[in-house]
Amino acid sequence: MNQYLDLFLNYLLVEKGLAKNSLDSYGRDMIRYLDFLEKRNCGEPSAVRPVDVADFLAHLKDCGLAPRSRARALSAVRMFHRFLLVEGYAEANPTAIIEAPKTLAKLPQILAGREVEALLAAPGSDSAQDMRDRAMLELLYATGLRVSELVGLGLRDVNVTAGYLMAFGKGGKERLVPMGESACAAVSRYLAEARPEMDRNGDNAYLFLTRLGDRMTRQAFWNIIKKRAIEAGIRKTISPHTLRHSFATHLLENGADLRSVQAMLGHADLATTQIYTHVTRERLKRIHEEYHPRG
Repeated sequence: MNQYLDLFLNYLLVEKGLAKNSLDSYGRDMIRYLDFLEKRNCGEPSAVRPVDVADFLAHLKDCGLAPRSRARALSAVRMFHRFLLVEGYAEANPTAIIEAPKTLAKLPQILAGREVEALLAAPGSDSAQDMRDRAMLELLYATGLRVSELVGLGLRDVNVTAGYLMAFGKGGKERLVPMGESACAAVSRYLAEARPEMDRNGDNAYLFLTRLGDRMTRQAFWNIIKKRAIEAGIRKTISPHTLRHSFATHLLENGADLRSVQAMLGHADLATTQIYTHVTRERLKRIHEEYHPRG
């Protein structure tokens, strides 16, 4: 079956335009699935039955995988078998009657307004690193970018005069996102005072750099935001995505329409954006319970 895996992954890359991280996730799930089938002597697509897929999901459960992880694995397996069917490598799809594991909708964690202000104020000195960190945090909260989109920004992708940036999302899709005055000011200062100190050779095309002049990485920025959260006195465990969640939730709380938030986040499906309406409802409920005399 491994011969079909290479064809499938190439199909996801070329035809579906999946990002590298998504492709890696599909690859890991499929390797686990094909190893399971190999132990059952299922060497050809025609040999795989619905019971084999169901037993694979049960195996994942026995291994301790959460429902969300099992559902993700089933999604990969389903796409694999649909690919085999469409391309003529199989005559049936054994996943057609398999239901996904039930998962509880997990509401994203967000920061309160005062927590956001404390986080943005944490890098408050005039050092080059503080100016860079302030610019990255301001930009992340102002635009709702994914961390990969943030660190992937080039100098040409940001126009602080117009107040917009060009983000490159999943599958290489482009979108224009407004930056806001605070983020524009922070990025402008970083470009004028801090970045020249980091880009000593003047030949790095990326917007955000490390102190050694290299391109900022996702992992490095994760460490930065954790450090700044501690300095801000935030006890929650936060990540770059926490600011993305906060961006969307705060926009909706202040009256933004769902379609506009979807466009700024770069969500292909409106249903993905709708999770933030649940967040705002849950927050209103908590406020009512806390402050209403009969809450």
